Amino acid sequence: MLVEQIMKTPVITLQPTNTIAEAIQLVRQRRIRHIPIVDGDDHVVGIVTDRDIRDASPSIFHFHEHLEDLQKPISTIMKTEVIVGHPLDFVEEVAALFYEHKISCLPIVKDRKLVGIVTETDLLYTLIQLTGAHQPGTQIEIKVLNESGMLSKAAAIIAKRNTNISSVLLYPAEEKNYQILVFRVQTMNPIGIINDLKNAGYTVLWPNLPGVSS
Repeated sequence: MLVEQIMKTPVITLQPTNTIAEAIQLVRQRRIRHIPIVDGDDHVVGIVTDRDIRDASPSIFHFHEHLEDLQKPISTIMKTEVIVGHPLDFVEEVAALFYEHKISCLPIVKDRKLVGIVTETDLLYTLIQLTGAHQPGTQIEIKVLNESGMLSKAAAIIAKRNTNISSVLLYPAEEKNYQILVFRVQTMNPIGIINDLKNAGYTVLWPNLPGVSS
């Protein structure tokens, strides 16, 4: 999946000369948490988050004593070292950027111009879509040897039950030379599939249903 498939457009922005007060109003009215700061050519020159704005705002106990602070330009609080992405980046690569750099949004740039934005909420929703967790179904986890063809063999067993597979995930098992396959299947009664997998020699980790042959 590419970034251009999940990025939000158009992007709500401000320029460096806009005031902190304008940023506060924008965050409240549009219910957003991140504001890319652009110049007259839509080049990203900074970014401001709702936390930056809160930190720069006067305390509610001394609000009227420091109203002049709200008239300062947004350039005084924006972060200028901005990590950006491209519409043709892969979503999993963007997720790695979020994790490695501990960021909560990523402006998307094409030909140096801002064309979209991806937030951590967008990534979480994409994960839900990719795993099929938003659809009725059952998750089945099996442990298999880390050998070629294991995925297709297990999927073929599920297919014999005329059951659709919504998604497949794979991650390393704790034991060396093994991996875990996680199938999301479109059935609420997985007992037949579980029995078929166990009869074929697979170790079913989840669901561990009582009364199902081991």
